Amino acid sequence: MTTTLEVLRTGPLALVEDLGRAGMAHLGVTRSGAADRRSHTLANRLVANPGEHATIEVMFGGFSARVRGGDISIAVTGADTDPAVNGIPFGTNSIHHVHDGEVISLGAPHSGLRSYLAVRGGIAVEPVLGSRSYDVMSAIGPAPLRPGDILPVGEHTADLPETDQAPVASISGDVLELNVVPGPRDDWFVDPDVLIRTNWLVTTRSDRVGMRLVGMPLDYRWPDRQLPSEGATRGAIQIPPNGFPVILGPDHPVTGGYPVIGVVTDEDIDKLSQARPGQTVRLHWAHPRRPFQG
Repeated sequence: MTTTLEVLRTGPLALVEDLGRAGMAHLGVTRSGAADRRSHTLANRLVANPGEHATIEVMFGGFSARVRGGDISIAVTGADTDPAVNGIPFGTNSIHHVHDGEVISLGAPHSGLRSYLAVRGGIAVEPVLGSRSYDVMSAIGPAPLRPGDILPVGEHTADLPETDQAPVASISGDVLELNVVPGPRDDWFVDPDVLIRTNWLVTTRSDRVGMRLVGMPLDYRWPDRQLPSEGATRGAIQIPPNGFPVILGPDHPVTGGYPVIGVVTDEDIDKLSQARPGQTVRLHWAHPRRPFQG
């Protein structure tokens, strides 16, 4: 009998995610994958899965599922949602063994936005284009979870050691500090340093496609010029005509026509997934920006 998870509640949004679809941009398909790659990989590591196994990405808690058909080992990482089994908390960033019929639940996070539930063997839904990730922009991949969904648990075949607990830094609910590599289109702005002088606020219009910020708008140097569409990448900071930055997320489009003033460093990209609406974001040049010569 196959062991499964029966979804009881999903909270605002629960998705199956792995590390995404690499190498398909030429087909118009972005990579997608876990918004917080570090937390996703850690959850898999705790239950001795390879990092590419699928987990459940839960936004703002409120998720619960019942184990059916056998016992399983689980871990929850990312935003601390007081994970519990049959109402008994077991702690974030640690492994827990769950028996047939018991209910796993995640509450509302104290800070941060997204949590990751890993099961030993992985969430074995059918892959689409080589990945079990759902892309919210293109609607490619396993559909967002709904109450009543039955998720098969894969067989554990990896020869990896089990880890009981992983000490990691807690997710801060204070100011989010991000390092940014300047360019490639920072010369399109009258004063690109407005980007690093402004305390930006995350808006409610943020999602896996991009994080929208409000604050002191940036002014185009050439407001009447049109920039041809260029390739887009996760972490790129596009500036639309309204002057307010949009930081592209895992489900970003493969091209974009707005000038990119900078790109968040790969080391800081995972932090974006844990920022809540209303949170303050400060950006810093990762290295000195070249002055405009014109």
